[in-house]
Amino acid sequence: MIYVSLISYTPDPERTIATAARVSASPVGATEIKKQLTPQAVDRLLTRLLTSGHLSTFEHASFTFAIEGISRVTSHQLVRHRIASFTQQSQRYVSLKEADYITPATISARPELEAKYHDLARDCHRLYLELLEAGIPAEDARYVLPSAMETRLVMTMNARELLHACSLRLCLRAQWEIVELFELIKAEVEMVAPRLGAELKPKCYRLGYCDEAESCGIFPTAKEVLDEKAKKE
Repeated sequence: MIYVSLISYTPDPERTIATAARVSASPVGATEIKKQLTPQAVDRLLTRLLTSGHLSTFEHASFTFAIEGISRVTSHQLVRHRIASFTQQSQRYVSLKEADYITPATISARPELEAKYHDLARDCHRLYLELLEAGIPAEDARYVLPSAMETRLVMTMNARELLHACSLRLCLRAQWEIVELFELIKAEVEMVAPRLGAELKPKCYRLGYCDEAESCGIFPTAKEVLDEKAKKE
């Protein structure tokens, strides 16, 4: 089971973003601007920034999450987001005494295959423990562990990268485990920055169409939009 907790974040993140945006065209400093901004003004300014695509000031607000219970399959996808910081539990320095691993629902739905899956995962872990007992360093014994093994990490992202990551990872065509992860991340952000949290959604909602080759069905693809436009013309 995936666990996500927001352990640290920029205080008053939405006001911080709005304040930074006002600085570039204001005769007064950021401290005074922050005092003057009403919640309504913050909301209007964030809407204007999002609509215009002026997202650089969103980089002034950052969020740090504790993440547990994801597989190495998903953590490998997660660290591809380069505008972020990650500190992951090391299989080199931490000996994994328990066989904690993720089982996809598609495998659980096939009992005859699920049994083989569990047997293989447990056999790999048993060999791992045997290697450790024989004096093999954990950094070498870990080579036999499957990508399904659970891991934990700390991730820090600024608001701009969160917008980008969620635009990709909340897509219904994304891999199921990372979708679940980012749904939990979104929920954590919504508790402290609801206006920003509401914007953490698949990119098709902003585009009005799907820019992938195939759509999940929520929005038509760009090609379908163009074809429909051509018919009307």
